[in-house]
Amino acid sequence: MLPKVIELLGRKASGAQFGSLAREEFSWLFLPGRHISLIGARRADMLLSRTKLVAALFAILTPLWGIVDYRFLPEALAQDLLLGRALATLAFVSILAFYNTPAGLVRNSRLALLLLFSVPSFFFLYSTVILAPHALSGMAAALAATHAFLPFLVLAGLSIFPLTVLEAALLALPILVAKAGAGLLFWPTVDWPLALGTLWLLLLIGAVATLASVSQLAFIIALVRNAIRDPLTGAFSRQGGSELLALQFNQSVRNGTPLAVAFIDLDEFKRINDEHGHEAGDRALVAAVQQMTRQLRTGDILARWGGEEFVIIMPNTAAAKAAVGLERTRAAGFGQRPEGGPLTACIGIAERSADQVDDWSMLVDLADARMYEAKQSGRNRIVTRPAA
Repeated sequence: MLPKVIELLGRKASGAQFGSLAREEFSWLFLPGRHISLIGARRADMLLSRTKLVAALFAILTPLWGIVDYRFLPEALAQDLLLGRALATLAFVSILAFYNTPAGLVRNSRLALLLLFSVPSFFFLYSTVILAPHALSGMAAALAATHAFLPFLVLAGLSIFPLTVLEAALLALPILVAKAGAGLLFWPTVDWPLALGTLWLLLLIGAVATLASVSQLAFIIALVRNAIRDPLTGAFSRQGGSELLALQFNQSVRNGTPLAVAFIDLDEFKRINDEHGHEAGDRALVAAVQQMTRQLRTGDILARWGGEEFVIIMPNTAAAKAAVGLERTRAAGFGQRPEGGPLTACIGIAERSADQVDDWSMLVDLADARMYEAKQSGRNRIVTRPAA
């Protein structure tokens, strides 16, 4: 039942102008590990910026609320609460101060978000223990009662962030455990019908907030996919390919792993458009992408760089291994020409470590130059190094 609800919500969230999510993309709404790197990076940036915004708000409001405590609560009780508020404020400030490294964006966003939701959970449990022994009345009792609403605020806060179902459940867990723990600490005096009703209401609020989070994620997936995909062929667009290559290049440098790039240009493609029309050219491009996609390994990325030019990004692949795989692609062909005969291509290959390239755009330029060498050498061939 839940997957069907999320699928419907995802389709509504994506909107008509963005199209609906593909079938395989619906699994991305449940588990974060299924996201492609580009979506993961953009979502992490959004998560971290929103986490910092909320942390900044609470870093200001938490100590200010301590002033209200001193105004209406007994001084000793206000001082005890002040210790919890000081620690909470320090945790919120640490989110603003220490989670700024771009290289660890995904990891930082997760840690910051976990801290953001854990701090109110600990403060709720702390304040419950501090306030429970005191018999308060009037404004003091009203002020103390506001602490009981903290779990509702925390769970409602899930709706601010684009989260998967699993992430939302894990972030909701600390406050639910704190609420249950507070009940167990004061087992003899707990009004259990009221406590169970409160817990049920918390679960409902958490479920609604989770659906709101998932709808944001569905919107992001649909928006990013349409922004980074070539509408004709379904391959990544040049913009999407550039961003993915930049991510892969940085990861290759950081981990010391190889990264190969192939620049592919379909041979004599202009003749197809000139002699058979652009519709025939479009059909040939779609067929060529389908042929190349069949030969790609899991993890390889195909991008349409412009016109009849394509780039294949091959992570963790040395130049020699890339040449073997691309020779298989070349031998399989790129479809048929409208007038008959195979559609061929020239391919240039460059590899980050072997070619000692310091920038991803230079890697593409080098592969492009080698592709032109292939064309000048007679077409339908691969060049992996400059001609002697």
